[in-house]
Amino acid sequence: MLNIDTLKSLNSINNIAVTEHARIRLIERGIAINDVVSCISSGEIIKQYEDDKPFPSCLILGTSTHNTPIHIVVSIDSEYIHLITAYYPDADKWESDFKTRKEH
Repeated sequence: MLNIDTLKSLNSINNIAVTEHARIRLIERGIAINDVVSCISSGEIIKQYEDDKPFPSCLILGTSTHNTPIHIVVSIDSEYIHLITAYYPDADKWESDFKTRKEH
C-alpha cells in the first residue's frame, strides 16, 4: 500500500519518471510536470491499486499549480515516482469533492 508521506519525500521533478503514455496524456491535456509535483505536494491518496504491475499504484487528488483539482496515478520504486497518467477530473463523472465517482 502506498503512503502519501513516502510520495511527498520523493516529490521533485528529478524523481518523477514519466511513462510514454503519461507523456502523451500530459501534452494532450495541457498538464505540466510542475502540476504533477503540485498535486503530490497538496494531495491525498483516494484509491489504491494494490494489484497493479510492476508496482502497486494509487490515485491522488491534489491541486495543479493553478489551484485546479487534478488526479494523477502513480507508482513508486525505491528511487522514483512513476507517473502513469494525469487528468483534470470531469464534474460529470465525479462527485463535487472529486474523490467519489458518480454512479451511472
